[in-house]
Amino acid sequence: MDETALRRLLDAVASGDLHPDAAVAELRRLPYEDLGFARLDHHRSLRQGFPEAVYGPGKTVEQAVAIVAALGARPDGGPIVLSRASDEQVAACTEVLPGGEVTGSTVVWRAAPLRPERVLVVTAGTADAPVADECAATLRGLGWAARRVVDVGVAGLHRLLAAVGELQEADAVVVVAGMEGALASVVGGLTAAPVVAVPTSTGYGSSLEGVTALLGMLASCAAGLAVVGVDNGFGAAHVVARCLGVGERPREAPDGRERGSRALGSVGR
Repeated sequence: MDETALRRLLDAVASGDLHPDAAVAELRRLPYEDLGFARLDHHRSLRQGFPEAVYGPGKTVEQAVAIVAALGARPDGGPIVLSRASDEQVAACTEVLPGGEVTGSTVVWRAAPLRPERVLVVTAGTADAPVADECAATLRGLGWAARRVVDVGVAGLHRLLAAVGELQEADAVVVVAGMEGALASVVGGLTAAPVVAVPTSTGYGSSLEGVTALLGMLASCAAGLAVVGVDNGFGAAHVVARCLGVGERPREAPDGRERGSRALGSVGR
């Protein structure tokens, strides 16, 4: 349940269209729903602006199905994202809850309405595509149809330079790169938008399964670069969502007047 759904519930009680007992029964399930093996956090949209996601690894097919079905049973529950799912989990969950959009190992149901901000997902190489897929699918669930700029790693820098115009027009950029992770610094120096760097485990022995890219991105000379964990495309999408103001609420100015909060992505634009 998000803030809009909660207001709708309260309005229905105020107008007499919903009995208070029915509203109490609905609110009783609001903090979380106990499935025995999991407690679904239905309150998360109210707190953070986006609902709880379903992480596939470590869950049986039956557990994944039960969680997805419970989330799908709440029509006002907002987007549902199943990430890092196995083929068996994807097949079973899309059967119990039809209509899911499958991108690699990520499934999205009830994607949020599209927002106007321009988000780019930039990849250094084709091997980074699975992490970029996870990021782009999660972004779509949260309301952004991210544009891809693919295979523009620093070994052929001229490929990236052809996309400089897009970088400068973007409201947020996610850079997905393995090896030494240098692409994030280059992109960070070409755009004023928030840049979220995702190191991947792509690379040879000295890449240390993504640790080299992670340390390189953390040591970037491009000021203000945000870095998430290795292969964490899901987390990068949520950083973008926070930067662009998902769940932002009106705030009170010092003089008592209401003012809108300003998303980081709109600074200087």
